[in-house]
Amino acid sequence: MSCREAIASLEASVGESIIGQQAVIRRLVIGLLANGNLLIEGLPGLAKTRAIKALARHLEADFSRIQFTPDLLPSDVTGSDVYHQGAEGAIFRFSPGPLFANLLLADEINRAPAKVQSALLEAMEERQVTVSGKTHALPDLFMVLATQNPIEQEGTYPLPEAQLDRFLMKVLIDYPAVEEEVEVIRLVRGEERAVQPPAAAGDTHPANAPVVIAQAAVFDARREIAALHVAEPIERYMADLVDATRHPAALCEALGRWIERGASPRASLALDRCGRAHAWLAGRDYLDPQDVQAVAPDVLRHRLGLSFEAQGEGVTPDAVIEQLLASVALP
Repeated sequence: MSCREAIASLEASVGESIIGQQAVIRRLVIGLLANGNLLIEGLPGLAKTRAIKALARHLEADFSRIQFTPDLLPSDVTGSDVYHQGAEGAIFRFSPGPLFANLLLADEINRAPAKVQSALLEAMEERQVTVSGKTHALPDLFMVLATQNPIEQEGTYPLPEAQLDRFLMKVLIDYPAVEEEVEVIRLVRGEERAVQPPAAAGDTHPANAPVVIAQAAVFDARREIAALHVAEPIERYMADLVDATRHPAALCEALGRWIERGASPRASLALDRCGRAHAWLAGRDYLDPQDVQAVAPDVLRHRLGLSFEAQGEGVTPDAVIEQLLASVALP
């Protein structure tokens, strides 16, 4: 099985567990291939955690979950030095925290105070953790998938801009269509039947083992994605999109009123990485403007600082990005 077939199998397997969220599943796979961290936002019950668990179940990876709460400490995430008394004497040994996994689910990340959230910064950016002056490397395959509830404010702490910028994409999950919700009901009902004990001793129906994709397929896919051709006009188009967020009034009077703070160079890098992953999944060996436009909302929505005027008018980041894409000339 080629790495392309393996990744397609991974996406299909996750899709069997998640109904009506194909765009979200595609973003999870893009984040995995682009070697980035994702912030997933949606109302309770929209399968945020389920989607991440399904990805971990079908990938050869160590999975870890942290339920963020206001009383969490940084050492609860990173781990700490633990005192040991043995034959060799008294020593301190590093005990790794849940951060040391391949896929880390940071559930309701905005419920933890800034000190705990900042404990993730070094891990997300440099793939290492420093405790008591000693650096500990994280696995080669490492990905933070953080979730948050957009409407609940009590007991939450807004994520610092520096941490938001380290998320490759911010993915939004919306309600499924009615037909899809019917399929969700049937899916969960079938899962309930599957876990029921057999009626008789001889009546056993073992569940099918999930398809598990090796980590090597992900690394092979990343090498192919790194070799994708990106023409100079496409590079300039990505840079122009990000630069337009910093000088919006030059493009459009409305954008000048709506955007108060533009995106950092990390946005340009994210457009390139996610765009190439999107093109590879579509079977192309080159980056096309439609790939950049497809990932632009997820890459930019958490990196734009909207003005009070925009917030007062009810203008959303996605509406701003839509206007931005319409205003910047295609290559």
